[in-house]
Amino acid sequence: MSVVGSVVGFMIQTLAVSSIYILVAIGLSITLGTLKFVNFAHAAMYLAGVYIGLGIALELQFSGDIARSIGLGNVGLDLGFLAALAIIPIITFGLGLLMERFVARPFYDRPDTDQILVTFGILLIVQELIRAFVGGRSLTFSRPAWAEGAISLGPLGTYASWRLAIIGITSVLVLAVYLYIEYTDVGLAVRAGTEDTEMVNLLGVRATRPFLVIFGVGSGLAGAAGVVGGPVFSVVPEVGVGVLVPAFLVVVVGGVGSIVGSVVGGLLIGAVEVGLVMNAPTWSSVGIYALAAVVLLVRPAGLMGAVEVDE
Repeated sequence: MSVVGSVVGFMIQTLAVSSIYILVAIGLSITLGTLKFVNFAHAAMYLAGVYIGLGIALELQFSGDIARSIGLGNVGLDLGFLAALAIIPIITFGLGLLMERFVARPFYDRPDTDQILVTFGILLIVQELIRAFVGGRSLTFSRPAWAEGAISLGPLGTYASWRLAIIGITSVLVLAVYLYIEYTDVGLAVRAGTEDTEMVNLLGVRATRPFLVIFGVGSGLAGAAGVVGGPVFSVVPEVGVGVLVPAFLVVVVGGVGSIVGSVVGGLLIGAVEVGLVMNAPTWSSVGIYALAAVVLLVRPAGLMGAVEVDE
C-alpha cells in the first residue's frame, strides 16, 4: 500500500474507533458541563444499547444463572441493525429521563464524591444483572449485511464498509445534537440555567425541564453508541466500564461542556490508541492517560473548555 493509502487507512481506523468514544463522551460532557453532575451510570446506557440493541437487531442469548433457573432461553426480534439504531435511542432517552428525575436531581447539590458513588453503584448493579441473566461470556453482535465487504476509494485504497458506516452515523448524530443544543430554546435555557438557575426561574422558565431533556439526550447518544459499538467491541458485561474510561478522558482532553471539544478530544484519544496498537501495543493503554496528563498540564480546562476567571 502506498504512503498515502497507509495514512488514509490510519485516519479511517482512527475515526471509526473515535466515533464510539465521541458519542459516549458528548453525553458525559453536556451533563457534566451544563448540569454539573458526574454520571458514571452513563455507561449503563451504553450497556443497554449493546444488549437490548442485540435483542432487537438479532437475538439475545440468556445463559446466566438466573436465566437458567427460570428456563429463559434465546430472545430476539431480528429486526435488523437500522431498527435497533432507531429504537434504542428512544429507549435510553426514556431511561435517562427516569435517572435524571429520581437519581441525578436529588444529587445536584451534593458533593462530586456522592454523585460518583451513587452512579458507579448503579453501573455495577446493571452490569451484574446483565451477568446474572445473559451470562459473562462474549456474545456476537454481527455487522449488518449492507455494511459487509469493502469500498474502493480509488487511488486511496480499499477500506471496510463498516468503518465508513460508523463514521457516517456518528457524524449525523453529533451534528444533530450540536444544532439542538446551540440553536434551540431548550439548549439556551440549559446554558442559562447552569449559570443562574434562580434568574431563569424568575424569567418564567422552569430550568428543571430543559435539564431533564438534556439528560435524556445524553443518554440517548450513549444508547446509540452501544448499538454502533456492539459489532466493534466485545459484547461482555464489562464493556461499559471499558468504554467509560476513555470517554471520560475524551471529556478531560476536549474540555467539559464542549461538543466540539469532545470531537477534538475523541479524535486525539483515538489517534493515540490506534497508533500505539499498531506500533507499540503494550503502551496503548498508557498512551491515552499520558495524553490527558500532558493536556491538563498545558491547559487545565481542556483544549476547548472555558477557563474560569476568579473575581
